Amino acid sequence: MPETIAPAVPPTPPVTLQALLARDDLALRQIAGPADPGIVIHWAHTSEMADPYPYLLGGELLLTAGVHIPEAAGSGTYFDDYVARIVAAGGAALGFGVAPVHDTVPRALVAACDRYGLPLLEVPPHTTFSAVARAVWQLMAQARLAELRRVTEAQQSLAAAASRPDPVPSVLRQLAQRLGGRAVLYGPDGTEIAGAGRETPQGARRALAELAGVVRHPTAPPPTAPRGRPHPTPSASKAPNAPKTPSAPSAPAPRPHPTSATDTHGATHLAVYALGAGEGFVLGVAAPRRDPGDHTIASVAAVLLALLTGEHQSGAGAARSSALVRLLLGAPPEEVAPLLGTGQWLVVHARPEAQAPDAVAASALGAALGSPLVDLARDVVRVLVPADREPGPQPGWTLGVSAAAGPREWPAADTQAARALARARATRTPLVRHAARPALADLVPRADAETHARTLLAPLAGQAALADTLRTWLSLHGSWDRTAVALDVHRNTVRQRIARCAALLAADLDDPDVRMELWFALRRD
Repeated sequence: MPETIAPAVPPTPPVTLQALLARDDLALRQIAGPADPGIVIHWAHTSEMADPYPYLLGGELLLTAGVHIPEAAGSGTYFDDYVARIVAAGGAALGFGVAPVHDTVPRALVAACDRYGLPLLEVPPHTTFSAVARAVWQLMAQARLAELRRVTEAQQSLAAAASRPDPVPSVLRQLAQRLGGRAVLYGPDGTEIAGAGRETPQGARRALAELAGVVRHPTAPPPTAPRGRPHPTPSASKAPNAPKTPSAPSAPAPRPHPTSATDTHGATHLAVYALGAGEGFVLGVAAPRRDPGDHTIASVAAVLLALLTGEHQSGAGAARSSALVRLLLGAPPEEVAPLLGTGQWLVVHARPEAQAPDAVAASALGAALGSPLVDLARDVVRVLVPADREPGPQPGWTLGVSAAAGPREWPAADTQAARALARARATRTPLVRHAARPALADLVPRADAETHARTLLAPLAGQAALADTLRTWLSLHGSWDRTAVALDVHRNTVRQRIARCAALLAADLDDPDVRMELWFALRRD
């Protein structure tokens, strides 16, 4: 069954048993068990317990001086039981210290290790267990440094491949070369779009395609392991380098959506990675081996491919690019709008409550509102949202939302959103929507209303700050403090501007009739 995996930094690689035996300063000698070059050690552990099973994690080189061995051990099943428990715990090898308790390694222990397939090392008297453990860590540090160097070089080569004129095939070729296998890109429908590297057996290719479906459509429950661990017998198969597996519950837990998964098909290692931004694209890798850093290298390739196959390369991204080019070349908004979608739109103005917005925060807000059409203009973020996606309050933001508008009315909707935001900030409301219901002003022909507004407000012409202050002050029922908040000015500045407006207009701004007439005019201005 496939196993899901999570992205991680390159882990510390284990060391091979042969590399440890090659250390002349230790003078270790293997006297029993398989001489498999693939046997690896994850760490070293010293124990004189007669049953070390509860204290092992798996993958250890267990070191013992035989203090726990009773005098009559050779005539019974003591060594069989002892070695069987080490094997059951997942121990990788056993190191037996000659001195100070024993002059030689007990023959019964040698025979038991041969029967159970556990490598047995003789540790000479002049070699301390601390020296063996230090050698293991030194070899692991060297292996990790080499692996980090390999991963770094692979990341650089993948990034360079992504900048080539044929980025997707180039990334796949580079990934296949770095992993010594084959890399395949599957489309949203499961078909193989592109591939590179050595050919794999037909069965492995089919298994890789099936595994890709696991991360695309995860439906099957995860496999469960049997309770407990069986006591092995001499004929049981043994993988000395595999850490032991904890007991699993009898009932499967709900399965999260996996972003990657691994499996094997014969001697071929398989791995797949979902390209989250790639609209259902999946990266598959088949290789004859799987080294510790391979997952990190493949994850880097998956990120690059996600960018290359993501929305900016899709029809929606291309349509937005086309719309921008047409606008820059002079096309009217109503001609460009169909490229962005059909129907009407809302303009949203937003300001964060704490600090000035940045590009990352603006993009995150756009994603939360369901639109990539975002503009960051100093302290305000503007978002163009399809009218069928009703904006809701966003934590940490104050929002003003326009009425639904077609392309021709976008400038007016932008003004509505700005005023709604100012009112929201003044009233400390998370979100304010522009009221689009018919008003008395709609009874007056637009041309007549605009002419009257220009005549009435002529004394304020060319003084935008005064007009904006008067408009905001009237909308907030003459509140000095709330107007100051909405305009980001001091309350005394508001008082001075309103007094200046009253003087220029030669009007009594305490008169409700005057206020009503000015409000109608300012709405038409």
